[in-house]
Amino acid sequence: MDAATLTYDTLRFEYEDFPETKEPVWILGRKYSALTEKEEILLDVTSRFWFTYRKGFPAIGGTGPTSDTGWGCMLRCGQMIFAQALVGRHLSRDWRWMKGKKQSDNYYNVLNAFIDKKDSYYSIHQIAQMGVGEGKSIGQWYGPNTVAQVLKKLATFDMWSSLAVHIAMDNTVVIEEIRRLCKPSCPCPGASAFPSAESDFLSNGYPDGDESTDSLLLWKPLVLLIPLRLGLTDINEAYIETLKHCFMMPQSLGVIGGKPNSAHYFIGYVGEELIYLDPHTTQPAVDPVDSCPISDESFHCQHPPCRMSIAELDPSIAVGFFCKKEEDFSDWCQQIKKLSLIRGALPMFELIEHQPSHFSSPDVLNLTPDSSDADRLERFFDSEDEDFEILSL
Repeated sequence: MDAATLTYDTLRFEYEDFPETKEPVWILGRKYSALTEKEEILLDVTSRFWFTYRKGFPAIGGTGPTSDTGWGCMLRCGQMIFAQALVGRHLSRDWRWMKGKKQSDNYYNVLNAFIDKKDSYYSIHQIAQMGVGEGKSIGQWYGPNTVAQVLKKLATFDMWSSLAVHIAMDNTVVIEEIRRLCKPSCPCPGASAFPSAESDFLSNGYPDGDESTDSLLLWKPLVLLIPLRLGLTDINEAYIETLKHCFMMPQSLGVIGGKPNSAHYFIGYVGEELIYLDPHTTQPAVDPVDSCPISDESFHCQHPPCRMSIAELDPSIAVGFFCKKEEDFSDWCQQIKKLSLIRGALPMFELIEHQPSHFSSPDVLNLTPDSSDADRLERFFDSEDEDFEILSL
């Protein structure tokens, strides 16, 4: 057996593994009590999509790797944070997965978007191959910012979800820029990021959309990713309270980042510990069969979540938020402004109304895969990829 392979169907819920504490537990904007709501906490965690290393999938690019063990952990974390956005878009934050329970078509559509095959929207194949255009060879490790940039480009072809993906660079979120991007009825340079409906790239046979055109004309659901560096070699303690508050917001998609040698998907915290899903388990690839629903148990973590001290967090992270409606974004802006009032807490990023004249936004570029502007995009990428090492397994 592969040393990194575990079979989770033999594991049971070990409730004692979660701390007996009066401290509140926050999971993606939901508050729980560790003393009275352990089942609810574990059900919430289990309901998140859990993407891990896989082996035995079709070769990437036809002749490339058939496993991502040792190099794909940040790509898997990118899949997890984006899957949470699709859950918010097509299912809801209240949706729960339970073993053996029949799920909706939308659930299987979301899952199929991440299956390890070349024609899934956000598969390991698509992420790895799209990364080649950003100077990343297949099998090379990504940092949080790079995987965010690649996912943004892939999302332009996901007509079923019709997302507006914004990556806020330079530690700055510009409200005006996001409103232009999310309201297609307003003329803006970012409109070029949405391909026409005629595009059949990565169609996957999904429906064109599950919301009225009128609704999407008013506001395209926003996925906001903010790459940050919260210190030089260690996280600056002054950012910790602000980071905690991000997990308390109902718009939270969590955080991708990790320890210096490995990437994790952080979904909450309790006390001074972060709660996360760990992609460092190699499971056999799942081969979808057209005639029946995909076997999905291995895509949900059915044991207590991992925890680590916030102080151990590598300073290079990307924070994610999802605003399905314009009111969600307005509420998020108000919450971010309140964070500046927390005594002793240092803001992780700046929220401003208008873009300063000296800024240059990547949203004005054509972000389709055949873009000739890949070299121009490089200046928007930071160099955090070099701060991590590939795990040797």
